[in-house]
Amino acid sequence: MSKKPLILITNDDGITAPGIRALIEVMTTLGDVVVVAPDSPQSGMGHAITINSTLHVEKVTIEDGQQLEYSCSGTPADCVKLGVKQLLDRRPDLCVSGINHGSNSSINVIYSGTMSAAIEAGVEGIPAIGFSLCNYNWSANFEACKSYVKTIAENVLKHGLDSGIVLNVNIPNLEQKHIKGIKICRQAKANWEEEFDKRTNPQGREYYWLTGKFVNLDQGEDTDEWALANGYVSVVPIQFDLTAHHSIQQLNTWTFGD
Repeated sequence: MSKKPLILITNDDGITAPGIRALIEVMTTLGDVVVVAPDSPQSGMGHAITINSTLHVEKVTIEDGQQLEYSCSGTPADCVKLGVKQLLDRRPDLCVSGINHGSNSSINVIYSGTMSAAIEAGVEGIPAIGFSLCNYNWSANFEACKSYVKTIAENVLKHGLDSGIVLNVNIPNLEQKHIKGIKICRQAKANWEEEFDKRTNPQGREYYWLTGKFVNLDQGEDTDEWALANGYVSVVPIQFDLTAHHSIQQLNTWTFGD
């Protein structure tokens, strides 16, 4: 008898976040689930790992269910490393991260703890998906996400992913009846126009608060930003090989003193 797929779940909003609870609900219909997630919010941590302090893991019960759950003191990437290397009794067939409270489209992918957890699984050769809902509210409604999360995860379990590829999935903040479907996209060219708001605390010490606005510089209709703005779930295949292969030939024309 074949075993059910083993699915590792993590996130960056913390193990009690509503988004990860929705993700667990969906994934338990597809396989055996093990959750390894941060014990506190880790948004914006990118691919940070813990190297200068100890890591602590505790088995927890957040809700009744068949899944094993572990709360970890580390980052999202730490959670995947510990899950794969220490806590799971076999190699997972799939790693899913999220559902994040807020968008991880376009340039946000490089800052995202959600996506870095998925990328860490990809580095290990495990098919991986990061899911995000474009709503930062803690009490966001994740019901409209569930059918799309299930469909995409089912396809990855069935077809697999090419080596070195991870999926970045963003879901518009719409009722399900208003979501038009799924679009495979490229990452839009965009950035953050950032400022630091200089303030003074009650003790007279100066501090800075990061502010800014997101600016989409890309008018293409094949991007994640276009898809989301037009009511589609965006699916972007990303790679963790950061080599700019198209620049190698040009750099080989430079003279380095030999």
